[in-house]
Amino acid sequence: MARRAIFPMQDSCPSPARLILDRNALVSNWEALARISGGAATGAAIKADGYGLGAADILRILYDAGCRDFYVAHWQEAAPLLPLLQDASLSVLNGVMPQDMANPHLHHPAVKPVLNSMAQAERWARAGGERCDLMVDTGMNRLGLSMADIADPLLQKLDIDVCMSHLASADEDVPQNEVQLDNFRAVRSAIKAGRYSLANSAGIALGRDYHFDLTRPGLSLYGGVPRAEMREHIKAVATIDTMVLQVRDLKAGDMVGYNAMFTADRVMRIAILSLGYADGYLRNFTGSGMLLHKNSELPVLGRISMDLIAADISASPDLQEGDRVLCAYDLMHYAAATGLSQYELLTNLAERFERVWV
Repeated sequence: MARRAIFPMQDSCPSPARLILDRNALVSNWEALARISGGAATGAAIKADGYGLGAADILRILYDAGCRDFYVAHWQEAAPLLPLLQDASLSVLNGVMPQDMANPHLHHPAVKPVLNSMAQAERWARAGGERCDLMVDTGMNRLGLSMADIADPLLQKLDIDVCMSHLASADEDVPQNEVQLDNFRAVRSAIKAGRYSLANSAGIALGRDYHFDLTRPGLSLYGGVPRAEMREHIKAVATIDTMVLQVRDLKAGDMVGYNAMFTADRVMRIAILSLGYADGYLRNFTGSGMLLHKNSELPVLGRISMDLIAADISASPDLQEGDRVLCAYDLMHYAAATGLSQYELLTNLAERFERVWV
């Protein structure tokens, strides 16, 4: 299978650790979420550099698939994406602080601030009140106007494209979901906007009542499964591929890695590989990590180092220096095994991976 990087690394030295990213899986996930969203449009959260996988690449791929609504967190995330937007829009979730008012991209026709407070709404109105989005807090107590503010006359003077809120516990079946839904219905009655949006990835699975005009998936685009019933629809996007740097033969009693957390109980063959917590393969994987080579599983041994891991290759004894192996990285499984969230498993992946779309 040919491997082609959309933005290949500039350095002529190939990276020993790569992220193999599946374009078809990304598109399939977006299309599945769009189907489940019914008549609602389906956007894409590409903040945190596309959850660690490369925002520019993801915007290009999902734009070609039909996505037209994209979301980042900060203004500095927006700037490099502007040339790629064409007729799509990019919303900046963290709004407009006083220092943002001098940003040269603030009034770009494809960019919208998401206003999160009455102070931001007033600031934006004084600047001309161009098209914007508006976030209302319906019970998460994070960003957003309070419910007490939704009748403020100033809001009627704004050109609001999307009025939105964010679900706090959509990955669980809890009363809070219905409370937020009822509150958002009140918001829709009180605030005039072009569209209304409540559902994130997990919220899409809660059903049509939560879909409104636009859904805003993030995690599930990239292979995360926030609710078990979504597993059949979501495909893995990212696979770690890394290089064997050295092969060693151990005898019984030999110890491996920092603090001797693994001691061989028999003669065994191990590989030292280019992967570690500086790459985002965190110490949480100690005792649970697994590499894959052909049909063999190769357990990770001992403590994860900054740049290196050790693995038992007794099941693949022919592996040699320079060979490449895959790293098991099922997000749902390893969230349970490591205590990390699926979001952390993605966004911790470091920039020094070469990202290769296939």
